[in-house]
Amino acid sequence: MFVKKTSAIILAGLVFSATANAQLYKNPKAPVVQRVADLLKRMTLEEKVGQMSMSSLSEAGKSKIAYGVLESPFTNVYDITQQSIAAKKYSREQTRLGIPPIQIGECLHGQLSAGATTFPQAIAQGSTWNPALIEQMGSAIAYEASTSGVDEALSPLFDLIRDARYGRVEECFAEDPYLVGELGSAFVRGMQGDPAQTRTSFAFDKVMCTGKHFAAYSKPIAGINLAPAEIGERELRSMFLPPFKAAVQEANIAAIMPSYNEIDGVPAHSNEFLLKQVLRKEWDFKGYVFSDYGGLSQLYNFHKVAKTAADAALLGIKAGVDLEASRPDVYSHLVELVKSGKIRETQIDTAVARILTAKFKAGLFEKPLPDTARLRARLHTADHIKLSQQIAEESIILLKNEKSLLPLNISKLKSIAVIGPNANKVQYGDYSFTRDNLSGVTVLAGIKQFAGSNVKVNYAKGCELSGLDKSGFDEAVKTASESDAVVVVLGTTSVVWSGVGWNGQAPGNEPKDPFTCGEGYDVTDINPQGVQRELLQAVYKTGKPVILVLVHGRPWSISWEKENVPAILEAWYPGEKGGAAIANILFGKVNPSGRLNMSVPQSTGHIPVFYNYVNSAKGINRLPGTIDKPGQDYVFSSTDPLFSFGFGLSYTSFAYSNLKVSKPVFGKNEQVNVSVDVKNTGDMAGKEVVQLYLGNKVNSVSTPEMSLKRFSKIALNPGEVKTVNFTIGGKDLAIWNRQMKLVTEPGTFDVMIAKAADNIVLKKQLEYR
Repeated sequence: MFVKKTSAIILAGLVFSATANAQLYKNPKAPVVQRVADLLKRMTLEEKVGQMSMSSLSEAGKSKIAYGVLESPFTNVYDITQQSIAAKKYSREQTRLGIPPIQIGECLHGQLSAGATTFPQAIAQGSTWNPALIEQMGSAIAYEASTSGVDEALSPLFDLIRDARYGRVEECFAEDPYLVGELGSAFVRGMQGDPAQTRTSFAFDKVMCTGKHFAAYSKPIAGINLAPAEIGERELRSMFLPPFKAAVQEANIAAIMPSYNEIDGVPAHSNEFLLKQVLRKEWDFKGYVFSDYGGLSQLYNFHKVAKTAADAALLGIKAGVDLEASRPDVYSHLVELVKSGKIRETQIDTAVARILTAKFKAGLFEKPLPDTARLRARLHTADHIKLSQQIAEESIILLKNEKSLLPLNISKLKSIAVIGPNANKVQYGDYSFTRDNLSGVTVLAGIKQFAGSNVKVNYAKGCELSGLDKSGFDEAVKTASESDAVVVVLGTTSVVWSGVGWNGQAPGNEPKDPFTCGEGYDVTDINPQGVQRELLQAVYKTGKPVILVLVHGRPWSISWEKENVPAILEAWYPGEKGGAAIANILFGKVNPSGRLNMSVPQSTGHIPVFYNYVNSAKGINRLPGTIDKPGQDYVFSSTDPLFSFGFGLSYTSFAYSNLKVSKPVFGKNEQVNVSVDVKNTGDMAGKEVVQLYLGNKVNSVSTPEMSLKRFSKIALNPGEVKTVNFTIGGKDLAIWNRQMKLVTEPGTFDVMIAKAADNIVLKKQLEYR
């Protein structure tokens, strides 16, 4: 006869008994919380700290201590898969407890690796105003990335666009918190799966997401990356936190990444208010906090709020940062800090339990190792390539179309000129693997493919993306003069993390076109860079019809272009099928349906510009001036954006009518149904984005004049009418009052149906009691 030895384990309020020698944590049928508790009690302090640390796939085999996460290299999917197999096999078989790592990968607009599908950049995703499409994209990215072993994506961003000078604008969805929350949550659902399911487990072909950057990172002083955010708690809670809250409470995002910046002198990686009070206590976040790369080190070497790396570790663990990304620097001091009594081991246990919970939910202990034989069938599939083009087509915004120059009638063209520094270059944006033309379709190639042998396509580069060289102007002017119509393609280029550049050259060997957008590439002037505007003006003087296509990562101040160029397309970075998508819109195969996801400033001096301003933000005089007639607010300009949030033209027209509300007065826990009829009054099928705003309400604190609360993208054939229905409630009117409580105050307000923030077509007044 023998007696089983048992030990009582207490974790997160759960008490149970486990056989001392049984490896309950390896039982996939056991509840996750029990598996976590069983494994945690078996771990040494050093092994626990290992779980709070990161290394690379290639370095995993050099340590007997299992790491929490391993980074995928910036290379091709085959190499990533091979390294994943070796690293995960080693962790399972050669470390004492066999704890598998979380393999991370960059997946902002496709897995950052050669062989994966490249989708349009996030700023382009945002201008689709189509969450269903973004969810499909997220699912496709997860399907591909999981094939090479990726378990967690360092995506998406829930930052708001607030400053066009800021280089990371291209990584953001929009300037509006509701739109960002809807699109970002759709991305997460696509990547992770149904939130109801992911609260307990993830499918093997899904990938955990990391929401970043928490918080207010995209509002830096002077637009400089990592600069402090000058922001009060009310604006923080009203504008910058809601998208993250949606990601946590509605999409069940697996991880949150603090931002590099500081608010009111407190860096995010040491901000207990954000990481404990808001994230954990108020939102009940169950995932883990993943530091940004070097974010903890910056506490002592950049922000100077800690004297040493050990001091930074104290701040980070106290604030609630569970894992240190990049090579161990700060959390490598945790063992000595516990042994010296400066922190308690229970603090380590709390962080490790969160990381292990993510691993068990993701099924990493049971998940089969990746297989290189599956790559060809699962990556860069025809369906994924088609989806990339569809997103590009729905993201492109028609900003101007004087005298219906577009779509071009190919039967009436004998020749067309394609001119500009981005005409014959793929541009994918930051967090891309390559900018090799062989990887995608340029605008020039897209036009040639569409035109076939029916139209002669003439090409001239004209100038570089930056610099002052005008030696190519003469050729460009000659090319334009000899053509029936001219497409001028201008823009920027962003960081390439690995791979090859144009003409097969490594990016580091590129002698021209240095990076001008992306992370760390901020600007003081948002006018077209280099001599690109001068090239456009030279071509414009030929008198030929000119279409301007913008392929870039940040909006430009294009006042001259708006005034003079007859047709303008905003294409952002449109992904690997961007050239084909642009050609389809230029020639009318596809009707443009993109809408601006941010307000475009008239000039750099107008920044910041956004639609959801409080009344006092526009000044009190409201007598805008011009160069010829000076005024007030501003002396030589209006405060208006050059192009408003939500704006975008179509090749057809839409009429709105019959706005109805189910009740004019409502109260707590009541809902109001809002409906409006939309008719396609043109002769071409098209898509319209119906936008619902609430505003013009008196509250105890100043609030935006209007706020987007619902939207719907609908497709209509010529003459077709659809009724669009929305539901709103008291929470859509909630504000943070003077006591910093979230309340809905009684009063009247307007329900506004709009084509853009500056184009309200119908409205009704309602009352909340």
